Order: sequence, then structure tokens, then C-alpha cells
Amino acid sequence: MTPLANGFYRLYATPHSLYSGRARAYLIKKKIPFEELSIGHKSFSEEVISKSKLHTIPVLVTPTGEVIRDGGAIIDHFEQTSGNPCTPSGYQQQIISSLFELIGSEGLRRPAMHFRWNFLDKNKNYLRYHFLHTLPDNDDRELRAARLMARLSKVTSLRGVNEENQTIVETLYYEFIEALDDHFKYTPYLLGGRPSRGDFGLISPLYGHLGRDPYPASLMVARAPRVSRWVERMNRPHQDAPEYFSVETEYLDDDDIPESLLETLKILSEDFIPETRASTQFMNSWLSKHKPRAGEPVTSNLASLPGFIDFTVRNKLFRAAVVPYRHFLLQKIQQMYDKHEKPVRENIKSLLESFGMSELLNLRLSRRMGRKDNLETWLE
Repeated sequence: MTPLANGFYRLYATPHSLYSGRARAYLIKKKIPFEELSIGHKSFSEEVISKSKLHTIPVLVTPTGEVIRDGGAIIDHFEQTSGNPCTPSGYQQQIISSLFELIGSEGLRRPAMHFRWNFLDKNKNYLRYHFLHTLPDNDDRELRAARLMARLSKVTSLRGVNEENQTIVETLYYEFIEALDDHFKYTPYLLGGRPSRGDFGLISPLYGHLGRDPYPASLMVARAPRVSRWVERMNRPHQDAPEYFSVETEYLDDDDIPESLLETLKILSEDFIPETRASTQFMNSWLSKHKPRAGEPVTSNLASLPGFIDFTVRNKLFRAAVVPYRHFLLQKIQQMYDKHEKPVRENIKSLLESFGMSELLNLRLSRRMGRKDNLETWLE
């Protein structure tokens, strides 16, 4: 691949893409020079996909031509070379930050898909504009955009939303953004005066879907104006916190976790834990039967999800597709926990117990995952 000029990075993404949100926000906040191109650009299909391996976004091309697929991997690339400035130094804040990165990437996909695709009477024109303009201006552009929207709308049911349980999905989301809104009374970011990896994970659903699509965006502005401001703030290069008259520019002192953030996580735990529990049981059964080779891709294509799980949230049944990427991110939290001595591990467990997520420390797959050549792979 031809090196890019002027030291710029190139981000292949779309404004309405959930996963693109965290990579874009990170590049903006870290003041990394980049240009953004649509996945409809011919260079994406002709030069990038062969190196990114899966037809997903975001994908970053570095000034030297290296290709990095996945928002988390893009952040890893910069964090590892700059001393991890978006990771707090305290172990409690590290765990909380990583939890929000996980929940933002996986735990909030359900409301993100529901509020986009199940309210097309309010969102359709906006979505049609965006999907149409991801594609080159060819004769079949309208038809291809319509087919793409129809295919993606089916993902809502794969994420577990149906007519019987959608009220629960909506109620949990409202409770979550209202609790997060209460937290943002005190601090402009999750853990203080600067964004952490948790903020970048959380911006994924709260920008691309829930903060921009007309219907959920109107709900956010009305129900949680501080969350709406945080969405704006996360896409601006400066701190953008004029309403906080005495705000600091660092993470909270003394590894502090505000009670308001614990209340937010309590709400998130209600569906995240049952789904993760069921997913862990399914994946361990799947691993015992299939015994993938070391180095084998965890997901070879987007149509080959391993199966479905049933779980209950507030006495309502959910049936959702299993997404192994959830466990890839969870594994990082478990490894973070494991590296500490027993007294610290006990403190971390106690912290997670306070908002109902200590079970995550033990919901482990029988095989670990790694990452090689832009793919998540099974390890020995």
C-alpha cells in the first residue's frame, strides 16, 4: 500500500457506524492528524480489505501503510506507543474504565439497534441519506443502499429485541442515561477531567446510533442533556467543559469512583450479567465440541456467529446471538484482575460486588483469545 502523504492517518469509517465512534473520538481527542474516507471509496475494496481481513469498520491506515482493523486495536496502537495516557493509574479506575469499554462496545448494542431500526417512521430519511452516501454514485446506488438497510435492520432481532421484551429494553436504557446524566453533574468525563478508555468505549453506541439518529437523539436531549453534551464533548479536541467552573484536567484523585457511577453500572448489570453468563456457558460448550486449532480465527466472517442463547431480564425472556468479541474484551479485565496480589483482588471483587458485576471475574472461557493479522484468534 502506498504510504500516505504529510504524516496523516486515514480512517475508513462512516458517521453512523457504532464502532467507528470510539476510534474517531480517540483520534480527535489525541489530536492525531487524520482524514476520514467512506467504505464506499474504491481504495477500501481495492487496497484495504485484503489486509484488514474482515469487511468491518473502523479501519486505520498509518502513514507508513500499516492497516489496523477494529476500534479497540486502533486505540491500542497509539496507547502502547505513548505510555497509555488514557488509562488511569489506580487499579479501581482501570477496572471501571475497562468495564465501560466492554459495555459500550457490546452491552449497549441492543438499545442502539432497537432505537435505530424499530422507529423507521422517525429515522428512515436520515438513515437513507447516510447509507446512500457510503456508496459510490452508480446507477444501482439506491437499490444497494435499500438492501443494506434491510439486511442491517434484521440485526436488531439477532441482538434479542422482540415485541414482547422491547419495553424492558427501552426502560433499562432510559434508566441508564438518566443515571449517567446524574453522574455528569459532577464531572465532564466518566472518571474526571479527561477521557479514559471507558469514555471511548461508551461513545460507540451513544454517538453513532443513540446520539445522532433523530428519534433516540431527541430522547437523549430531553431526558439526559448532560449525556448529550458529553457526546458533543467527546468529538471535540479540547476539554469542552465550560459548564464545570472548577473542573480539573486529570482523573479523579485517590483512585476515587463516584457513587453516581456505581449506580449507573448497577443498572447496566441487569441485562449485561445474564447475557454474559449464558454466553460463557454456550461458548465453553462450543469449544469443547469444536476444539479450534491454535491460531484459528474466532470469527471468519460476519455470517458465522456460533449460535443463540436464552436469558432472562426482569422476568422477560431474551434470545440473542452469541458474539465472541464480548469475551475478548472481558478477558482483558480478567487479566487485569489476575495480575494483582490477593488484597487488591479482594478489593476489586468487593468493588464489583457493589454494583452486581463481580461474577464477571469468573465468567471465563476455557480457551483464551489473542490477536494476529487483524483477527481475533484462539490461543492454546
